[in-house]
Amino acid sequence: MDILILEKIAVKRSFDLFMALCVTGVLLVPIGVLALAVRMTSAGPALYWSDRVGKGNRVFKMPKFRSMRVDTPALATHLLGSPKIYLTPIGSFLRKSSLDELPQLWSILKGDMSFVGPRPALFNQQDLIELRTLGGVHELLPGLTGWAQINGRDELPIPEKVKLDLEYLQQHSFLFDLKIIWLTFVKVLRRDGVSH
Repeated sequence: MDILILEKIAVKRSFDLFMALCVTGVLLVPIGVLALAVRMTSAGPALYWSDRVGKGNRVFKMPKFRSMRVDTPALATHLLGSPKIYLTPIGSFLRKSSLDELPQLWSILKGDMSFVGPRPALFNQQDLIELRTLGGVHELLPGLTGWAQINGRDELPIPEKVKLDLEYLQQHSFLFDLKIIWLTFVKVLRRDGVSH
């Protein structure tokens, strides 16, 4: 592997570890409060562990704060007939504020994810997995946020999402990652691109 590529990977991993440790330290108490709120407002565990497709199409367990009832089918949200009926009392708030994503700091610390990359597909999203594999996107570490996330999030059809993933694959760099993190912060504050 090219030395520049190895350096790029090392810089990205170092940044991920440093940021994940800092953010976890700062948000430890709010994370605990959110976990308690999930448990107190609906039956079931605070965390939902979903099977996601990571780098090299390897399946890993990704945690989120549970925003849906425990009897919700394991499907992408856009495939549920009426996703709102499955939301817990605080589920909509968790999703619109993106606070349900905070447990993914664990996946970043473990090395299954990065702060920036294509969002990890569900294990059964074969159309998305196949298109990403054809374009080589499956060789990227999935991210907490990504280029597609800040350009449409839940509203994007799969071919458009993959097109944006390919753009990220072609131009990703440390500075581009910083730009995506900043734009994600802005979008979360505005609650852009969340359909439920």
